[in-house]
Amino acid sequence: GSSNPIVRGLMHGFDSALSDFVALARPQTIHEIGCGEGYWVLHWLSQGLAARGCDFSERVISIARENADASHLDASVFTARSIYDLDAVQDSADLIVCCEVLEHLEDPEEALRALRKVTSQHLILSVPREPLWCTLNMARGKYISEWGNTPGHLQHWSKQGFIKFVSQYFEVTKIRSPIPWTMVLCQPKGSR
Repeated sequence: GSSNPIVRGLMHGFDSALSDFVALARPQTIHEIGCGEGYWVLHWLSQGLAARGCDFSERVISIARENADASHLDASVFTARSIYDLDAVQDSADLIVCCEVLEHLEDPEEALRALRKVTSQHLILSVPREPLWCTLNMARGKYISEWGNTPGHLQHWSKQGFIKFVSQYFEVTKIRSPIPWTMVLCQPKGSR
C-alpha cells in the first residue's frame, strides 16, 4: 500500500516472482504458513484456488479473518498455529508457501523439518537477501544503530547460503532474486 515508487517497484518484483512460482506449481490446494493479515490467501481465494493460511499470532489471524469478512470470503480458512506445530494430515497442501518467515525464527532448521512434513508437491520460500537487505536499510536511514538489521530478524542469509541451507531438506528447482529477496521453488527430495 506504499505510495513510494521505489517501494512499489520492489514489491512488484516480489509479487511477480511469487505469482510466477505459483503458476509453475499449478496447485489444487495452497497453505500459506506465516500468512500475516491474509493478503495472498485472499488473493488466491478470489482467483478460485483452494487456499488457507496460518500464523503464530492470534492477533494477526484475527485481522486476516476481518479482511476475509470485508472481502466476503471464508474467514475460517485462517488458523493460529506455529510453524513448529504443523501437522502432516491437517496442514498438508499441494503448495506450501512460507515467505518472509524463516529470518524471524530462532530455529529455522526445525522449521524446515516441519515444512517437509506438510509439503506434498511444492514449497515456496523467501527471505531477505543479505547483506543487500541491511545495506538498503542503512541507505534509507533505517535501523542505523542495528547496522540496518530489521527488528525481529534473527537469521541472515546470502543467496547462496540460503540455497545451501534449504537444499539440506528440499530439492531447489527454481530460484528468483527480486531485489532485495531470495525466493526458491522446491520439491521434497526424491519426488521427481
